Amino acid sequence: MSFVSVTIKDHTTASSPRPHVIYFVDALSTDGKVTRVAKRYSDFIDLQTTLGDKETLPPKRILVTYFIPSAWADDSLIAERKAGLTTYLNGLLKSLQFKDNTALSAFLSRSSGSTKTLNPEDALPSTLSRKAALEVQAQLAAAAASPIAAAYYPDWSADSWPPENLDYSKFDIIFFAFATPNSSNGISFDSGSTSILKRLVTAAHNSGKGTKVVLSIGGWGGSTYFSQAVSSSSARSTFVNAASSAVKTYSLDGIDIDWEYPNSAGAGNPHSSSDSANLLTFLTSLRSALGSSKIISAAVTHQPFLGSNGQPLTNVAAYAAQLSYINIMNYDVWGASSTPGPNAPLGNLCGTSKQPHASAEAAFSQWTSAGFPANKMLLGLPLYGYVSQSTKTTLTGIAIPPLGFDVQKYRERVLGLPTRNAVLMCPLVREAYEDGDEVNFLDGRHDRVSQKEKGKKVEVDAGNGDLSSYFGQQIAFNQIVALGALVKSSNGTYVQAGGYTEGWDDCSDTPFLFNTSRKTVVTYDDTYSLNDKAAYAKQVGMAGTMTWSLDQDDGYTLQNAIRKALGKS
Repeated sequence: MSFVSVTIKDHTTASSPRPHVIYFVDALSTDGKVTRVAKRYSDFIDLQTTLGDKETLPPKRILVTYFIPSAWADDSLIAERKAGLTTYLNGLLKSLQFKDNTALSAFLSRSSGSTKTLNPEDALPSTLSRKAALEVQAQLAAAAASPIAAAYYPDWSADSWPPENLDYSKFDIIFFAFATPNSSNGISFDSGSTSILKRLVTAAHNSGKGTKVVLSIGGWGGSTYFSQAVSSSSARSTFVNAASSAVKTYSLDGIDIDWEYPNSAGAGNPHSSSDSANLLTFLTSLRSALGSSKIISAAVTHQPFLGSNGQPLTNVAAYAAQLSYINIMNYDVWGASSTPGPNAPLGNLCGTSKQPHASAEAAFSQWTSAGFPANKMLLGLPLYGYVSQSTKTTLTGIAIPPLGFDVQKYRERVLGLPTRNAVLMCPLVREAYEDGDEVNFLDGRHDRVSQKEKGKKVEVDAGNGDLSSYFGQQIAFNQIVALGALVKSSNGTYVQAGGYTEGWDDCSDTPFLFNTSRKTVVTYDDTYSLNDKAAYAKQVGMAGTMTWSLDQDDGYTLQNAIRKALGKS
């Protein structure tokens, strides 16, 4: 294939085996097609050596930064190198000596292999000195060895979970929910919310556990004015000032943008085809205002932000450069329904899902394929389920493996998960589903509780297993226990109670309860399924996990299971 020109506008960062930059080279061929290939700086050195070219490559690193993650990367140096590499390649394409060389054509046709030995010249350019880089190496190694266990803390949980009583050793980051964008492009808090936030920050920072508190802005039903707030430079400036002012006023460790969702109606929100582009501009300004030390995160769905064409973006590297984390909302995949399905699938383990893009495994693949680093992802884990009025005894749309499919081998080979503990005695029950069965796909979301519902006391000790008051709704895990459908065993796990039968769906790796006489099915997550998802997050190199939300736990039982799977005490 013959090429006429190249551009290098985008890049991403990778963490393994050490932090380094990957440049995306877009090569225009004579037939008008553009081929994108991923290259390290050392690939350009290899090309130059192969060609025997005497021209000088763009400036190499000035300082040794082999240990530094993208948080310390110097964007201006990366931009300088991209411009220089673009000029270098275009010079080769104009050269009579090199333009038809097969090595140059091969370079522009194929991405470099991931197994290629990392060269120090591939490392992230930074203005840090070698001494400063070495000083943070131990800190980075400790962070890498200790994945993050985070959780959302809704303001309406303060009565049942007072900030002063929380065990902060269980949480590395607490996302306080919610503030909301308002019609003036500022942010608003519900009545009494700022008082709770102050108490949470004080208790967390005084705990001695290093727990960070991040303000979450938005949520389901709280995202009405996001599109407006990022739509113009003046609106963005006001919004950035409001967010950064909140960080200073309440001594916060960062901001979480929980926009549900850019270029999508969500809960009936105004939206625009320019939302995702405007979001990036906003995040860039917010990062500039907050500096590199503060957390900026975004709660996201299984797929990258929707572009102007309504399809998921194929390159989100620019977002990754500004964000500390994305919080993947791997839940609400299937809500309450007459044909219940899994709330939060680990994966499409049998290849039979009607929603193959909606699982932890799929989300990881979709975001990393678009250039978002694994070590900036927190996998969202639900501490709630759904109660369906149904007589089904299996889960719809995903629950039936094809004949001869070995789920256990798949778990071990692809997901790196161990054989399930034999203590778990879940009868595996299956029944056929029809193509016409109802599909109730919600996509991940963080529901806000109304003022009326705030302060409602959690029911305890009803104990007879009657969950009919929850038909069609979410139910907290601690409510399933309190109402008698599950009971805690002496080994810290939970078993069926109240006339329910516990089933296990191999194909999504999730438990469920059913009681045909009550016409009740409960889809939820327990210590086993949360363990598997957290173990998966660690195995694929994610930063860790977050839960929605900590007030729905049965004490700290579920959080303890998650922490154990992450390798934390």
